[in-house]
Amino acid sequence: MNRLEQAARISMGGFQDPEASAPPPAPHASLRLAALGLTAAIVAVVLFQLVS
Repeated sequence: MNRLEQAARISMGGFQDPEASAPPPAPHASLRLAALGLTAAIVAVVLFQLVS
């Protein structure tokens, strides 16, 4: 953001464009989901081995 945009935002008293204030999408969301699924599968296998 350049200085002119910063000055405009300050002069508007904190008003923000909804598109500008939206957080960017999480990168690698599918990778995190896959890691969570793999961890859940490993825990399930370990528990199954402990029970039997």
